[in-house]
Amino acid sequence: MKITGAVLEEIGLPRPYAQSEPLKIVELDLDEPGPDEVLIRIRAAGLCHSDLSVVDGNRVRPTPMLLGHEASGIVEKVGANVSDLKIGQQVTTVFLPRCGECANCLTDGKLPCTPGTAANNAGVLVGGHYRLHRDGTDISHHVGVSGFATHAVLNRQSVVPVDDDVPPEIAAVLGCAVLTGGGAVINAGKPRDGDAVMVVGLGGVGMAALLTAISLGKGKVIGVDANPEKLARAKELGADEVYSPAELEVNGVKAPVVIEAAGHPRAFETAVAATGVGGTTVTVGLPSPDARSTIAPLGLTGEARTIIGSYLGSAVPSRDIPVYVQLWRDGKLPVEELISGRIALSEINASLDKLADGLAVRQVILFEN
Repeated sequence: MKITGAVLEEIGLPRPYAQSEPLKIVELDLDEPGPDEVLIRIRAAGLCHSDLSVVDGNRVRPTPMLLGHEASGIVEKVGANVSDLKIGQQVTTVFLPRCGECANCLTDGKLPCTPGTAANNAGVLVGGHYRLHRDGTDISHHVGVSGFATHAVLNRQSVVPVDDDVPPEIAAVLGCAVLTGGGAVINAGKPRDGDAVMVVGLGGVGMAALLTAISLGKGKVIGVDANPEKLARAKELGADEVYSPAELEVNGVKAPVVIEAAGHPRAFETAVAATGVGGTTVTVGLPSPDARSTIAPLGLTGEARTIIGSYLGSAVPSRDIPVYVQLWRDGKLPVEELISGRIALSEINASLDKLADGLAVRQVILFEN
């Protein structure tokens, strides 16, 4: 079938992206789903720093590639081996498929699935398939999703059913921002009653971590960012305290659980320095591969502190997404507050500029109306 999508032709084009247009809106051919795959009609897709990191070259992926990894849609066709999804059912996409059988999958979310990661790195679906083509040339899949398009074929492991009462833009944001930020708090940080939770970096993932920490009600929640507007927004959303990195250092504020969600080496250093005695630093941001940080190892030993890396919030999506849906349904997790803009697919390059400038939390492409 013919679809329309945003394809990255060349990595590292100069800014402003509104002028260089690294993402081209083009017509593509999409294959029918294979036996273990599903065809969905995309309804909403979030624009995330992980997409930007492919565009600017911090995450090198094979090109040409149809980008987008945080999306929701409606099931239109299923493969012969897919028996647990129905036509017309809403699903959320997840960018790390889990086979459920490899040694990494048996770590309860701590480690990424081995075959899922291999497929993502190669730009194919699980099983090694390309389902996207243009003029006879294969188009790479972005981490098994390629959600910046009208339709997508994904492996069954890359989707999680979500009830119809969840709006499509909220269902989309659940699959990355909430799954990653919320999981960094719940699965990795594991705050106890009375524990303060600090979040360093208040983009989409960081704000999701902040909202999740607030929803748990364990202890006070602290937001840290260099952008005053994001600090003000964090206060509006219920943060007990907010600080710039400089203010944090001057005031000597620390917390037993600190989430680093900026994906920057200086933010990581800030998070480690702000972790209290016996506390845990969870780093969930994705910096450039050549980024380096400097910390004092004695502080880890002498204060019995722990640093944890958390990929995709150490999540098992099929287990965790229903938890976040229920928190949203109960009014405890206002996911809609993460959405800072609703855009058309044609506006995607200008929206990349907003994201790169730190002017957006989560912009969501709407494919309907």
